[in-house]
Amino acid sequence: MNTWRRLPCKISEVNLDILLACGQSFRWHETHPGEWTGALSGYVWTLSQTDDSILYKVYEQSDKRKTASYTSVKKPGKQNHRKRSKDIKEEQNDHPDAKQPKLLTSIKQEVEIGGGDSVKNEIKTEPTCNDLGNFYNSILHDYFQLDVDLQQLYTQWSKADKNFKKVSVDFSGIRMLRQNPVENLFSFICSSNNHISRISGMVERLCETYGKPITEVDGVMYYAFPDVKSLAGNNVEQKLRELGFGYRAKYISETAKYIVKNHSEEWLYSLRDVPYDESKAQLVKLHGVGAKVADCVCLMSLDKIGAIPVDTHVWQIASRDYMKGLKQGKTLTDKVYKEIGDHFRELWGPYAGWAHSVLFSADLKKFQDKKSPKKTGK
Repeated sequence: MNTWRRLPCKISEVNLDILLACGQSFRWHETHPGEWTGALSGYVWTLSQTDDSILYKVYEQSDKRKTASYTSVKKPGKQNHRKRSKDIKEEQNDHPDAKQPKLLTSIKQEVEIGGGDSVKNEIKTEPTCNDLGNFYNSILHDYFQLDVDLQQLYTQWSKADKNFKKVSVDFSGIRMLRQNPVENLFSFICSSNNHISRISGMVERLCETYGKPITEVDGVMYYAFPDVKSLAGNNVEQKLRELGFGYRAKYISETAKYIVKNHSEEWLYSLRDVPYDESKAQLVKLHGVGAKVADCVCLMSLDKIGAIPVDTHVWQIASRDYMKGLKQGKTLTDKVYKEIGDHFRELWGPYAGWAHSVLFSADLKKFQDKKSPKKTGK
């Protein structure tokens, strides 16, 4: 029987009801009021929360396989995630007036799951029963990036921006998820000219067709995200067109083939260790990846905290609330795209991409009447 576990975390730091539905990740579904179920790091989880904790269940894998180890796992690249605070400080050198947000208690375990939830450089040891709580907590801690003090960032952004201060009152706890780069990339290729519910459907069909099954929960089978090689196989484009992906089918197939031929799945992870401009330049070489999708991947899975994905929605926010003289034509030009990103980076500082996500979420129609929730104990 699966029991609820508890990870201490205030709802002002993580607001699940908005964060898991705002279009960052497309793998979470509200299976019961206030309960979200989805696949993460080779496991199926149900998440809920109280005012001061994230509550979660982890479901056993049906084939009993373990796709992650409890011991520290080093990810591909020149440095591991625990060194990321150093990267943040270096990025802040470009913003001398910005203050470093306080880092909350960091985790001792590191878990890095690749496409299809395969472990990179895996040390094949499994957690003991006594260590399972710490192991699961470490996965969530990394996924929600709980080493970053979000309340301190909100305070900084509110001081710099009156509009943010007004909007954020009802939208606390909106932070960036640290996602699997493979899942993040191919999910956002599906996002082209699309909306959240339809993207979610496409991502699920992609996983059902090419991903490995994890386990069944309440009559629903959950699947890991496919690895790149699976998406680079024969007839992938034709199959995805039959599944309703349209022109995105070719983008997915060609991008997967390009990565397999010229790089590897590990290459995507290695982009975490290079500067933002270089990462973005590499990503836009991929089929179906323009500036916006590249910035989404940089921000949501490559640790580029200042990346600002600009679509027509963000363009409207910028012209309506911030840049009154901004020209609004039929097409978002490269020049205007850069002007918007630079404006927000100057206004909000190093974590501009995180601040942008708060305003983006607040402006979605589905959240127009949303107020910061009051949770009760479970």
